[in-house]
Amino acid sequence: MDIRHLQYFIEVARFQSFTKAAEHLFISQPTISKMIKNLEEDLGVELFERTRKKVILTDAGRLILMQAKTIDKAFENLNTQLNDLLGLKKGHIRVGLPPIMDAEQIINIIGGFHAKHPHITYQLIEDGAKRIEENILKEELDVGITVLPTQEDKFDHFFLLSEELEVILPPAHPLAGRKQIRLEELKDDSFILFSKDFVLNDRITSSCKEAGFIPKVISESSQWDFIGKMIASNLGISILPKSVARLLTQDVKRLKVIQPTIAWELAIIWPKNQYISYATKEWLAYTQDRLSMD
Repeated sequence: MDIRHLQYFIEVARFQSFTKAAEHLFISQPTISKMIKNLEEDLGVELFERTRKKVILTDAGRLILMQAKTIDKAFENLNTQLNDLLGLKKGHIRVGLPPIMDAEQIINIIGGFHAKHPHITYQLIEDGAKRIEENILKEELDVGITVLPTQEDKFDHFFLLSEELEVILPPAHPLAGRKQIRLEELKDDSFILFSKDFVLNDRITSSCKEAGFIPKVISESSQWDFIGKMIASNLGISILPKSVARLLTQDVKRLKVIQPTIAWELAIIWPKNQYISYATKEWLAYTQDRLSMD
């Protein structure tokens, strides 16, 4: 048995299919079937119940899968730590970005870092702040951007930016001619919000409750530009960060929110009690320096 046996086993369990696992690994199905058969012979147990439509883990398979994932992660960390020990200026950084922010600032930082470390690669993954935090803890992301306050027992962080939120109205809205608006004046409107994976959803809902009403949500989306199009089509209103609101190309009206003013603070986070790769440490240090100069 070698590490590849366990890695192939993990993929078959993930896809519940030898064919799909083989396609994902860019190997033939007979090869992966033989690998799993060899693993079962080495361990003396059957790992899968094979049906016509999919394969299902046996009780022994479920037990071994847990250990296989631990071994595979340890092997991955070993390679990373050896690279760090040898001082190799390479690596891969997985960054979680909420699609509800203007990413220009963070992209410029990554561009500057890439000029200094051209052999480090990046994967930028858009998701809501809640999912970003979950995926960092699951070690599927290295760092991410989230809304403060964060879980200080689980994450380290440094401040990224603070900004107010604005009400976005269709041009035909009775209040569209105003420059500012009290939140309670929107109690009869239909809201179009980001989905519940986004902290912004919670922030807007709690602010509306503070103003004396529960918002009537008619639609949710994970794309700010799609929300802008729905507002321009007179389907409802929304509340967006100022930096995102100014990117809307649709014919909409932006108003300052008062009583209560709604704002948010974003931070860059990374896990507190997990191994941080050399590349990630270097990027965090560079990003902190860049932000301190802005």
